[in-house]
Amino acid sequence: MSDFAPQRIETSRLTQNVWSSGPEDGTPVLLVHGNLSSGGFWKYVADELGDDVRVIAPDLRGFGDTDPEPIDATRGLGDMVDDVHALLETLGLAGQQRVNAAGWSMGAGVLQQMMLEHPDDLGAVTLIAPMAPYGFGGTRGADGEQTTPDAAGCGAASANAAFVERLAAGDTSADDPQTSPRIIMRTFYGGGANAANLDEDFLTTELVKTRTGDDFYPGTAVASESWPGRATGDRGLLNTMSPKYYDASAIVDLDRKPAVTWIHGSDDKVVSDASMFDLATLGQLGAVPGWPGADVMPPQPMVQQTRAVLDAYRSAGGTVTEVALEGVDHGIPLAVPGRVAKEITRILVR
Repeated sequence: MSDFAPQRIETSRLTQNVWSSGPEDGTPVLLVHGNLSSGGFWKYVADELGDDVRVIAPDLRGFGDTDPEPIDATRGLGDMVDDVHALLETLGLAGQQRVNAAGWSMGAGVLQQMMLEHPDDLGAVTLIAPMAPYGFGGTRGADGEQTTPDAAGCGAASANAAFVERLAAGDTSADDPQTSPRIIMRTFYGGGANAANLDEDFLTTELVKTRTGDDFYPGTAVASESWPGRATGDRGLLNTMSPKYYDASAIVDLDRKPAVTWIHGSDDKVVSDASMFDLATLGQLGAVPGWPGADVMPPQPMVQQTRAVLDAYRSAGGTVTEVALEGVDHGIPLAVPGRVAKEITRILVR
């Protein structure tokens, strides 16, 4: 057995920092982190997985210690998808349908797009507090209808400039809580009731490694005639999740459908039907002035959209298990790592 630790792995696309543990001949489990984190955030789940599991948890492009290659948002999360596929190729695991994968938040979005673009890579998929199949923000209804053609208020257009400035400075302090990376992590995905058992300094240090700028976080925004006056650009991280470029609902039509487990928490304020990171929700609450109303720009029903697509996935022959966690927020891999490990293990393809 090897302890959970990082190593640099050169692939055909870039050199990735990959956290790993377990025997090299163990059952491969790919763990894909979410926004404002790194592969290191999986350390608590990795500790709960069996001795026969090989954990592979890369830092995605723009995060952690992976090479800082630019992000083309017009491909959705395609740059990250192809990076992960290249890593599996380097490890001799691509195209074998035996890699078990779990993705958290944005990482679950990476896996949904990966199911479409590299359908023979994954044997089983666990989606943890996943971003909606229609992207983040700017859509209405269960079928993900886009509210504006230019995806106004989505992607980099939704970024908080003061937070970005502190992220760029590597600020790990708790000063000015409204824009502190540490406090935002602690509040929205810092482990909830399990927070006392976590190394917050380590997690915060990993968080502020997130690259900033037009090619990274948050990316570029453009002027818009629609509220709030800015819309999705074509470069950088947040734009990869805009409904202008991201739509993974076609997983319903896959010929081979990996078994899916969907884990979500009742107290999630990041991915919910009233997300505090959706400008429409903030506008409805009066925190962003000029909101045009729910008829024009309603809060995105993220959970409703995920449920609709996964229900259709099941109806089309796929296997879906829903795990609803009462009292748990967005930080599911930190809050209940043992439960996450149990659900990953339950559907392992060996």
